Amino acid sequence: MKSAFRLPATFAMAALASAVSMWAQAADIPLGTHVEADEAVAKVVSVDAAHHQVVLQGKDGQPVPIQLSDQAKDLGHLKPGDQVHMLVTHSVAEVLDTSVGGEPGATSQGGVVRATAANPNPGGAAFRQVQVRLKIIRVDLAKNQVVFEGPVGRDKVINVERPEIRARLKDLKVGQTVLVTYTDTLKVTTEHKG
Repeated sequence: MKSAFRLPATFAMAALASAVSMWAQAADIPLGTHVEADEAVAKVVSVDAAHHQVVLQGKDGQPVPIQLSDQAKDLGHLKPGDQVHMLVTHSVAEVLDTSVGGEPGATSQGGVVRATAANPNPGGAAFRQVQVRLKIIRVDLAKNQVVFEGPVGRDKVINVERPEIRARLKDLKVGQTVLVTYTDTLKVTTEHKG
C-alpha cells in the first residue's frame, strides 16, 4: 500500500506566491533562478521507536543508523522491509528592485507537516526560506564588479563574468537592492512492502 502522505500543496503555493509577489511589481526585475533536487529511496532494516532510531540499508548494502528527534511520531508503524522515500530541493532566486532607498536585511520562515496518527505510513515535510536583501553601494564598470552591503553591514564584491549581465551593469544604480531568496524543502514518505 502506498503512502497517502504527500507534500502539501500549501508549501508549493507559498513558494509560488512568494515568487509571483516579488515579480509582480513593475520595479522588480528577475535576475536568475537555480534549483537542485536530490532523491533517495532506502529500505528499513530496523526501528527502535522508543529511542527514535531507524536503521536504513545504504547504497552499498551496509546499515546506516539515523537518529531522529523526539518530534518523529508514529515510528511504531514503520517496519523492517518498508521503503523510505526522501526528496530534498534547494532553490535560489534573485530579483533586482529598481527603486532606490531599500536597506539591507534578512528574514526567514519555516514550517513542518507530519503524518497524522490515522496515517499508517510515517512521513512528513519541512521547508525553510531565507530572504536576504543586499544594497548596491558601488558599481565598477571598468572592473565589471558590483559591491553590495549585506544585512550585517559587511561589503561583498561580486565579479560579473557573464557578458549578458555585464551589458546591464550600466543600468544599475547605487541604492538599488537585490533580494535573494533561498528555499529548502524536505519530503519524507514511507511505503509498506509485502
